[in-house]
Amino acid sequence: MQTNFTKTQMQDPGIQRANEILRACVHCGFCTATCPTYQVLGDELDSPRGRIYQIKDMLENERVPDPKTVMHIDRCLSCLACMTTCPSGVHYMHLVDHAREYIENRYKRPFTDRLLRWMLAQILPYPTRFRLALLGAKIGRPFAFLMPDARLKAMLEMAPKQIPPVSRNDDPQSFAPKAPRKMRVALMTGCAQKALNTDINDATIRLLTRLGCEVVVAKGAGCCGALTHHMGKTSQSHASAAQNIRAWTAEMDGDGLDAIVINTSGCGTTVKDYGHMFRNDPLATDAKRVSDIAMDVSEVLMKLEMPEGTNKDTIVAYHAACSLQHGQQIKTFPKDLLKRAGFSVVEPADSHLCCGSAGTYNLMQPEISKQLKSRKIRTLEAKQPDIIAAGNIGCMMQIGGGTEIPIVHTVELLDWATGGPQPAALTQGGKRTPDIPNLR
Repeated sequence: MQTNFTKTQMQDPGIQRANEILRACVHCGFCTATCPTYQVLGDELDSPRGRIYQIKDMLENERVPDPKTVMHIDRCLSCLACMTTCPSGVHYMHLVDHAREYIENRYKRPFTDRLLRWMLAQILPYPTRFRLALLGAKIGRPFAFLMPDARLKAMLEMAPKQIPPVSRNDDPQSFAPKAPRKMRVALMTGCAQKALNTDINDATIRLLTRLGCEVVVAKGAGCCGALTHHMGKTSQSHASAAQNIRAWTAEMDGDGLDAIVINTSGCGTTVKDYGHMFRNDPLATDAKRVSDIAMDVSEVLMKLEMPEGTNKDTIVAYHAACSLQHGQQIKTFPKDLLKRAGFSVVEPADSHLCCGSAGTYNLMQPEISKQLKSRKIRTLEAKQPDIIAAGNIGCMMQIGGGTEIPIVHTVELLDWATGGPQPAALTQGGKRTPDIPNLR
């Protein structure tokens, strides 16, 4: 694609990167075939190619974003399926992230939009605040039908029936390995996950220590910054990321780290991009050091050579989170690990398509999100599995809210198969519990 940025514009590092990405695009349209919003809406402007044209026009002309352009950019899930499909290597993620920052800085949204986005940015990355908000939403959920705004209704409906107690395993500390030490790793405990489902981190710690890892929860680490990053709130997202960089490099420079383990794939995609995010920052070197050893938990487990299990006679439908299969290009590891543990693994049709969760997307674009959610659940249920497994808390909440089939994190199943407790989702009321033998 031909671009016409001026020399003055090209002095901006963000424009330099946007120019590189735009010039890589050859207009082929392969991306439209795998774009969820294009499939749902059928509008070229809601495809990656259409958004690229809009972003190019907006940036080149330095124009104030108009409501139509903002609407189409907002409708993007950032699922990154287009990047998997693109034969030209167009790095759409960096382009749309820059466009969102540009919009955030130059476009005045309607008051209700600004308020909702401010609320999400001030609540979701902070576990204690999020817990209080979930409690309020749980109380208000019976009155959701009275909400005039579909987004407010979606926020109330998001609240889980049960809010788990705080897990002290998420506090800064170190967990000794239960077997001869193979690795020393830092576990990123996250933010929203600590309020929505504390079992995931608990299972991760048990599994990693059982396989010979010393697991450290670093003091000062917290939210990865993804939620605010994808809203274009760069200063807030970078502040969160900088805290993590400092916390983890302190461990790296102390007793050392072999990996930073991330069990929420949406966070993993962002942490692995810290090197790019901070490329022009004094923290650039440390940010790259962090990105270089950041790993999804499935990557670490493949290195640890998890023991092979016996046949469990249990069908697990694996949902591939977009941030894992497209953002991090990890496609087979979770399935390989589940099979190695003894589970029968099946995949739904169109497994490359997003479930509609996408960070705050299900709250800010509830109508499109619901259509994608329904499609994903239909394809998963068509496989008639005993359990659904996923590697991202957002996907688990999204899918779990529309099916009676239990949904658990991949790590919970692997922990169970190697001696850990049965995942709570398989025993709690309100879900169809599969008839599964005790795996221990």
